Amino acid sequence: MILESLVTTMDANGRINLAPLGPIVHPPESAEDLPTFLLRPYDGSTTCANLLDNGNAVLHVVDDALLIAKTAIGKLDASDLVIPVPGLENSHVRLKRCHRWFAIRVTERSGTPPKHELTARCLDSGIVAPFFGFNRAKHAVIEAAIAVTRLHLLPAEDVAEELRRAAIAVEKTGGVDEREALELIAKHVRETKLS
Repeated sequence: MILESLVTTMDANGRINLAPLGPIVHPPESAEDLPTFLLRPYDGSTTCANLLDNGNAVLHVVDDALLIAKTAIGKLDASDLVIPVPGLENSHVRLKRCHRWFAIRVTERSGTPPKHELTARCLDSGIVAPFFGFNRAKHAVIEAAIAVTRLHLLPAEDVAEELRRAAIAVEKTGGVDEREALELIAKHVRETKLS
């Protein structure tokens, strides 16, 4: 199962990075165990650099489409949004507002750049608030956010088609946050094409 999530990492100077990441979840063998995760970060990204440097991260389950969009286009300072994970204060920070979080540490590295495969064990986890789920608009924003993180890989017409499909779902089922999120993504695509 792939978990659409946000991940916090820190560099050697304590700078916090918040980014979207879709790890593969390996469920625990028993109710007392914690899951493990397979991370496949993009080579050259801040998340990848931080994970390769120190192996520490916190995965977050969120349903905030606007927050996901802002992280995808790099328009967010995460420092006011996070708090230290108790017992892991020097290495892990988590979002104040999320549904669930998993503090993880990379234990195995494989793959060949640019395709890293990092296996991580869960050190701790917590539930912050109930998860209400996604509607069509939130799903559409997530798909558009994924497309925008791959502008350098995807043909322009594929990205444009993803935004057109997202606009339909957001128009039918979205709220204020989903509309703002999709507009931010569309603006980022326009600005990126112009540069």
